Amino acid sequence: MSSTADSARSGAPTHDQNTTATAAELAWSQADHDVYVATSRGEFAGFVTVDDAAHVVHDRHSRRIGSYPNLAAARQALVDATRPPSRGRERLHRRILSRRR
Repeated sequence: MSSTADSARSGAPTHDQNTTATAAELAWSQADHDVYVATSRGEFAGFVTVDDAAHVVHDRHSRRIGSYPNLAAARQALVDATRPPSRGRERLHRRILSRRR
């Protein structure tokens, strides 16, 4: 299948996706016609597989994060999963846990 057909099927842009970086410094490479691999600072960060109409995201330990309707949403899910938690979110989490005790 051509890269244009892959791009149209996945909802991805038709330009070369091998050097696209996200806001979280993820670099994407297309490993196969249905597999996209992400790296962060040269380290493996996760991957997306295309399965019919779904884009399934896995983290760097190959744990499934979720299934998304298009490649852009799948990539964003991996960005969100690799982003360190904010201090505000950490404080909220600690506050919630302290209430449970």
